[in-house]
Amino acid sequence: MVAVVCIALLVIIFFLDTFNATVYSVGGNDIRDDTQEAQDIRGLYAGARAGSIVFLVVSLMAALAAGVLLYRGRNSAGEGDGGEDVDFEDLGR
Repeated sequence: MVAVVCIALLVIIFFLDTFNATVYSVGGNDIRDDTQEAQDIRGLYAGARAGSIVFLVVSLMAALAAGVLLYRGRNSAGEGDGGEDVDFEDLGR
């Protein structure tokens, strides 16, 4: 779930960067200029972008680790019943 939120945040940041660059370009300026204002606009969401990427990588690694643990433990869950066969009538009691 965290990975989905991080991806959504990265998409929102991308659209905000695009919007800011478009608004800045309307006045005849170029976002790739070497001016302080253009640099500030380019770096406006740099922290949020870096944080989202870090959390995305960490959440994907956690999901992968959880998947591996679930895969390894899939057969051990049935060992607690002693191999007893339970039918539908036994479940209804």
